[in-house]
Amino acid sequence: MNLSEHQRRFLRGLAHRLEPCVLVGSAGVTAAVVAEVDRALDHHELIKVRIRAPDRDSRDAAIESLVAEAQAMLVHRIGHVAVLYRPGTTGQRLQLPAA
Repeated sequence: MNLSEHQRRFLRGLAHRLEPCVLVGSAGVTAAVVAEVDRALDHHELIKVRIRAPDRDSRDAAIESLVAEAQAMLVHRIGHVAVLYRPGTTGQRLQLPAA
């Protein structure tokens, strides 16, 4: 599923008030981190992730890895924080606007 720009804007607005609920430390993207992101996405659908990495390339690689392994969509990225979205499997809580 791809998000339209209108949907991304809507999700960015919702994510603005959120605090990061998953922190990726110096060990990088591990199985435990992916499992925690999965749990958080199942529960919230929209989360912020803070990534501690020494440079931009490392942060981008970590974000790409998280998105791929968690089967999520990257809504927004600014600095060390990424916003991820994945529709709920038991029923969506967030109603996205039409594309």
